[in-house]
Amino acid sequence: MRTCFDIRRFLIRLCLLCAGLLTMASQTQAATYYVIVSGLGGEPDYEQRFTAAATDLEKLFSAQGANAHTATLAGQNATTAKLTSLMSGIASTAKSEDDFVLILIGHGSFDGTQYKFNIPGPDLSAEEIAAMCDRIPSKRQLIVDTTSTSGGSVPAFRRSGRAIIAATKSGTEKNATVFARYWVQALQDPASDTDKSQSISALEAFHYATQKTAAFYESQKRLATEHAVFTDLANGDPVREPGGGQGALISSFVLLRLENIRQLADNPAKYELLMKKEELEQKIDTLKYQKAAMEPADYKKQLTEMLLELARTQQELDR
Repeated sequence: MRTCFDIRRFLIRLCLLCAGLLTMASQTQAATYYVIVSGLGGEPDYEQRFTAAATDLEKLFSAQGANAHTATLAGQNATTAKLTSLMSGIASTAKSEDDFVLILIGHGSFDGTQYKFNIPGPDLSAEEIAAMCDRIPSKRQLIVDTTSTSGGSVPAFRRSGRAIIAATKSGTEKNATVFARYWVQALQDPASDTDKSQSISALEAFHYATQKTAAFYESQKRLATEHAVFTDLANGDPVREPGGGQGALISSFVLLRLENIRQLADNPAKYELLMKKEELEQKIDTLKYQKAAMEPADYKKQLTEMLLELARTQQELDR
């Protein structure tokens, strides 16, 4: 016969089990909303690369399953009206337990006071973008701004429960960035999973992209004109490494589950195409750096050939 003590112990275990099941159910039902915005390139090579980066991210996030909701606005479609409508839709659908991710790709500007994201029509200020994000009920949010001068956007984006990654440490780093390229690559490469958790966190992707960005400038023998930073606190200076309270949210923010990208590691042909794409992009960057010392016709000829080859490589990757 059960004693009162045994029955009480059984009821406690039952309550704990129910609580665990409820937690698991909540985790299972939680969704992630990904919004990717690729702004104006201004030049054919930037237009092509910005759009390709947005397309790659959309495929990666969409492959995460039914709980991944992905939306992309690129080029001429990346207008204030369309982004406002898209974000309003998410604000009315997302729940507090859902995660929200916004990724900005393109060019930014900073006048010493205000950051703006370059899109068709009037540029969007960081304050306007932040206001859209503030209306989304998700308690955990991540904004990844890969644009030039993106460091100038951080003060406006700050909010409790929101992690921010910027490709530059301030609004004064105004050159076009390569961080976006390696941010995408971080989510394509299982090697980003340094803690072997079978997932890639925002912090792991940040470290991968910053290391690759530094290696790029070293290989080009050029002074680095971008220094990515992050913050996940409502105050304090952005940092490059966790510490002093920084890093708790960004390290726990899972962007991708590895089972959905393992096929890339197991496909040597596709991996080779990715490496070819990176090599072509580096050659284009080198060519642009040498533009001032070249004949205009020669520069245009070489750039066109490289862009065509880059487009062909991207088509092979998309198959």
